[in-house]
Amino acid sequence: MIATRTRCLELDAADPLAGLRRQFDLARADAEGLIYLDGNSLGALPSAAAARVRQVVEDEWGGGLVRSWNTAGWIAASERIGDKIAPLIGAAPGEVVVADSTSANLYKVLHAAMAIVRHGLTATTGSAGTRRCIVSERTNFPTDLYIADTVARDHGLELVLVDADDVPSVLDERLAVLMLTHVNYRTGRMFRMAEVTRAARAAGVLMIWDLAHSAGAVPVDVHGGGIERDAADFAVGCGYKYLNGGPGAPAFVWAHPRHLAWMDAREWRQPLSGWLGHAAPFAFTTDYRPAAGIARFICGTPPVISLAGLECGIDTVHAAEPYGGLTALRHKSLALTDLFIELVESRCAGHGLALVTPRDPADRGSQVSFSHATDGYPMMQALIARGVVGDFRAPDILRFGFTPLYTRFVDVWDAVERFREVLERGEWRDPRFAVRAAVT
Repeated sequence: MIATRTRCLELDAADPLAGLRRQFDLARADAEGLIYLDGNSLGALPSAAAARVRQVVEDEWGGGLVRSWNTAGWIAASERIGDKIAPLIGAAPGEVVVADSTSANLYKVLHAAMAIVRHGLTATTGSAGTRRCIVSERTNFPTDLYIADTVARDHGLELVLVDADDVPSVLDERLAVLMLTHVNYRTGRMFRMAEVTRAARAAGVLMIWDLAHSAGAVPVDVHGGGIERDAADFAVGCGYKYLNGGPGAPAFVWAHPRHLAWMDAREWRQPLSGWLGHAAPFAFTTDYRPAAGIARFICGTPPVISLAGLECGIDTVHAAEPYGGLTALRHKSLALTDLFIELVESRCAGHGLALVTPRDPADRGSQVSFSHATDGYPMMQALIARGVVGDFRAPDILRFGFTPLYTRFVDVWDAVERFREVLERGEWRDPRFAVRAAVT
């Protein structure tokens, strides 16, 4: 693409998804000339969310009081909203539940995987006793690695970290679980899910996916298109990135029906066996009996106000369905990221930036990351001061997220133009931009 600002405006005018931007409260940002390229960290505010949260607070809580657990359906929200997430990740109704955080859900499914391995239900080679490793990619998001390390220690296993390209070489009889994030949070590199899952399954290895940086942005199919060898075992994901659920929005968890059936048959309990994961929580018995199916992964009382915001965010993604859904969003995402890469490399050349996101669209999520060996942090802070919001990931990554529901082509042009000015004028050298904030 040979881009000009005029051409970007033409692309926006022809974009069938352009009207979806109106779902978001971006009037203040537009008035201030703000360009938001950080939806991979926190999605923009859906216009419906404030009114919906107010309704929950003022009418359901304020007026309905405790009755709203029944009359407003609060008690079923975790499963009902899980059903809305399900088609976005290729799952069926009743297979996804919204609960807790991504970290807590990962802890639960890792324990579930360990129970399945211990009973020798997966291995085609080797035995449960020889499978002593959990493997992940070494640049995976730290919380995933921390949780996996804790679970490995609890079970007398070893957490092994490898480079992304080396994952196939470790799929052998020593490996119990392969745990990967679909889209890398730093680089935007996306694993080819079906291929990786197929290789893991062929080696008798359980496959866990973290969908935090892909759910709502790229097509995901945890069932592998109905091909059993390509179907994952477990998945977790985040509610506040591309699902636009608001800061700290609850996460979600999915388990393959074959594992849920095994758990049901044995009344297997997940490690955080809280009261709402009980088969009959309002029987108030002292003995724990897990709920059937995916509901067993619920732990405590659902955060009703946060769930209300999350549901509004999920609805913004479903609004793309008449235009082609996630396939159309993915097409636009790749066009936006291709354009951004082209413009940064042509208009910001000579300033030490290096592309770390894959050029191949099949290997790229909905973000673009550039590295700078020494000054990435002040460069990003100067760019934010210019009204282009991305973020920085240590030690050297300038990260830009593209949410096709609301990001425009002209936003890409204008963002790069401001970036060029920041670099050419040396604005980032101002000492105030080198001061590290608590959140980068």
